[in-house]
Amino acid sequence: MICQLAQFLCMNKQEYKLIRHGGQILADQLKRFGTKRVFSVPGESFLAALDGLYENGIPNIVCRHEGAAAMMAEAYGKMTGTPGIAFVTRGPGASNASAGVHIAAQDSTPMILFVGQIAQHNVDREAFQEVDYKSFFGGMAKWVAQIDQIERIPEYVARAYRVATSGRPGPVVLALPENMLSGHANVPDARNLPIEPAADLRQAACAVLDKLKLAKRPLVVVGGPHWSSQAASDLAQFAQTQDVPVALSFRRQDYMDNRHPNYVGDLNVGINPKLAQRVRDADCLLLLGTRFGDIASADYSLVNPADPQKTILHIHAAAEEISRVYGADLAITATAPDMISALAEVPEVGAWRDWTASARADFEAWATPKESPGEVKLEQVIKHLSDTLPDDAFITNGAGNYAAWTHRYFIYKHHGTQLAPTSGSMGYGFPAAISAKLEHPEKAVICMAGDGCFQMTLNEFSTCVQHGVNVVVIVVNNGRYGTIRMHQEKNYPGRVSGTELANPDYAALARAYGGHGETVTKTDQFSDAFGRALAANLPAIIELQVDDQALTPSATLDQIRALAQ
Repeated sequence: MICQLAQFLCMNKQEYKLIRHGGQILADQLKRFGTKRVFSVPGESFLAALDGLYENGIPNIVCRHEGAAAMMAEAYGKMTGTPGIAFVTRGPGASNASAGVHIAAQDSTPMILFVGQIAQHNVDREAFQEVDYKSFFGGMAKWVAQIDQIERIPEYVARAYRVATSGRPGPVVLALPENMLSGHANVPDARNLPIEPAADLRQAACAVLDKLKLAKRPLVVVGGPHWSSQAASDLAQFAQTQDVPVALSFRRQDYMDNRHPNYVGDLNVGINPKLAQRVRDADCLLLLGTRFGDIASADYSLVNPADPQKTILHIHAAAEEISRVYGADLAITATAPDMISALAEVPEVGAWRDWTASARADFEAWATPKESPGEVKLEQVIKHLSDTLPDDAFITNGAGNYAAWTHRYFIYKHHGTQLAPTSGSMGYGFPAAISAKLEHPEKAVICMAGDGCFQMTLNEFSTCVQHGVNVVVIVVNNGRYGTIRMHQEKNYPGRVSGTELANPDYAALARAYGGHGETVTKTDQFSDAFGRALAANLPAIIELQVDDQALTPSATLDQIRALAQ
């Protein structure tokens, strides 16, 4: 009897240990799946989750705006290939975070956004900050759900990880009713995520090369998710063996060492006109991982979707993306890294040396700096960064014409060193830089930002100081929303409305936060200022005061206006 009682008490004690509140159960799943840190703006709707993070010791990077928190999580997903995690509160918090969810969707980035939700007994009463998240995020995220039963938290979290990373990766949104999170349950943790062995694509690779060798003017276009350092190495090997030209999709410039003789440029919004013509002239496009969307195809003008007049070989991890716009002559559902690994093993099949060398010469001419107006030459600043930074330094940016100089003149050398939104979201570069420095504190992280772009998330400088994140932000200050002004001058020359900006003293702002700040008014000041910023061991801002005529790398403001009149 005594032994039975002891056994009963022991069993009860063990069962009691498994009883956890919902926030603890949630945090335990995150830890189980390898979460290194989360990004959040705290809210009373998920206090139990905050308590669970505390109990598990998962670092919680507290941010100043939910949009920036979501962007940091998205950047983490880009860097690691595993879901970045953000927590925001209901209503306004979720609305603010939607910018990051949209970036993750268009950039094919794994991410999970946890949103606090009202108590279940108040649903459909328009309670304080109530939002129907399935309707709100339904057209943006891969999966949106609400966890109404505490016992199912492990199930939902495991599914969220699988959905976010499978096929074409993307964002998942899970709503967390506050009464569910604060409740208690005895529930086992989720199983580990399944291991998916790489497919044997040797026969598929031979089929691709059989098609490719029939071409006289092939072009390989690379983009999309899943890429890694090994994939970049395999791509370089494949390009060298076959001697084919390789173009990278918009803001995927780090997928191949830009110094490689087969790299011929990127398909961006300010595309090299000669590369654009080469896309038109190509008789075969090998699309590796890229969707070949409107940016890469110049609003579908470089290749007519109705009549491409070229062979299209499309490899993508999501079957629904193949032939979505352009009908493929050969379609293979596989990740681009898996396919390029197989392609790298195939012997040479064609003779395209002259075609490739010509394309490379076009790129080198395009990347030769063209002088811009004013005392601060942005092309020389970018060239200095490209020539002097370590090969593994991160360059981040958001959206704006200032980025065109970076895309054109910076030579990316290592995979994983470019963090930029293919969705074209302003304000992204600074949060992405913070996330990169947290993940890689030993590396240099440089954020390129326009004055308009930076002001959307500059309050995260406080986050930098709090968490010791010593990034360098280079603010290109031309006193306007440059991209919109460019389009305004092209369409309504001289009729300026809504594109002028008032700016603070950015160097003084950095110092007010406790960081390092400098202002550069001449090009020859930049090198020393940048050296001091790196040596300061503080978050830093260098403001470049550029000439208001420096609107694009190819044309001044007056030139654009004159052409439109």
